[in-house]
Amino acid sequence: MMGQPLDLYTAHFGLRERPFSLVPDPGFLFWSDTHARAFSMLEYGILTRAPITLITGEVGTGKTTLIHQLLDSNREDVTIGLIANAQGDRAELLRWVLMSLGQTADHNAHYVDLFGQFQTYLVSEYAAGRRVVLIFDEAQNLTRDVLEELRMFTNINAGKDELLQLIIVGQPELRDIVLRPDLKQLAQRVAASFHLPEMDQEGVGAYIRHRLHVAGATTNIFESSAIAGIYEITRGIPRLINQLCDLALVYAFTMDVQTVPRSVIDQIMKDGVFFGGGQEHQVTASFVRNRGAR
Repeated sequence: MMGQPLDLYTAHFGLRERPFSLVPDPGFLFWSDTHARAFSMLEYGILTRAPITLITGEVGTGKTTLIHQLLDSNREDVTIGLIANAQGDRAELLRWVLMSLGQTADHNAHYVDLFGQFQTYLVSEYAAGRRVVLIFDEAQNLTRDVLEELRMFTNINAGKDELLQLIIVGQPELRDIVLRPDLKQLAQRVAASFHLPEMDQEGVGAYIRHRLHVAGATTNIFESSAIAGIYEITRGIPRLINQLCDLALVYAFTMDVQTVPRSVIDQIMKDGVFFGGGQEHQVTASFVRNRGAR
């Protein structure tokens, strides 16, 4: 069996497709209570014209999913630009920003020229009845100078109306960075914020059942004891849940069983094939130690 394509387990379990692919798929979008609140905070920030909205969360908790949901919201009065992993000086930042908005950015242009082009674009969008929202993903990697430049962006306005709003998204350390004394003026512009936590065990179970249902499952393939193990190992992080559940279905398929018991999860951890988002040794050792103590 191991020599056959892995997607054959879909037929084994009566599924139309793999339910735990690591490739983002809007069709599998799962709204936990915390994800719904985080998205509401994003909408609140836009509707109230907050200068800066801050969203943080651990790697794999679904921040990018929220961003893409916002991009797909098709707001007629808002133009959205997404900038991920921006690097470089102030002029390079402006090039990233202009390109995210579909504008050309001359590589030979100086900062003043690029800023003038950016400001002209904001004014033209405002005249057309649209505000511009810039989303900066992985913002914990931005330098202090770039973050300070973002604060300066929020000074662009037309009377009492804001032409530009920022959504800054990143890992938990981003919140600590923004709260540093030398970035106090930036923190004062944050009018809406939300930290996206990991899911609890009940949420993990609902997440797994949801994805299986979307993929065509008519029964509970994962036993409750297996879900408890998945929660312990993944700490409720969706990306890790997907990795481990996909492996569990492969293992159950090779064992020719129709459900995933706790023993399958134990075997995966014993074999060391779950990498745990780059923390495989730490996760596996902790899990084995805790299981052995029972």
